Amino acid sequence: MATSELFDLAASDGAFGRIAAFIGGMLVVGGLLGAFWLGNRIRDREPRRPRPEEQPKLPESGPVREEKEMREADEVPRAKQESERLMPYALHTSGTRRSKNQDPPRWNPGSSGSFGSGGIGHH
Repeated sequence: MATSELFDLAASDGAFGRIAAFIGGMLVVGGLLGAFWLGNRIRDREPRRPRPEEQPKLPESGPVREEKEMREADEVPRAKQESERLMPYALHTSGTRRSKNQDPPRWNPGSSGSFGSGGIGHH
């Protein structure tokens, strides 16, 4: 009789729900373990972390500070003859150069505003 009672219990809706929840939980745990295993395999293929002595160091002069300077356009050099080709090494590394005048431009009241209107009341 005990065997038939177990079959009746297993066939009931409550037992089916518990079994389905247990199987679902096992699937979630299996997925998490698989993700952990895959993550470890990927991390093992990455280069090792640098040791403390391999970390970047501050220069002896101390931390580098921001440097502000006025820049102006640096024109592309022109070929001396029309048939001459400019080679990449003949060009500058930047499109600007340090300006001789290092005084920053000053704002003049009434000379600027929204979209160059000169401010409110100026027509």
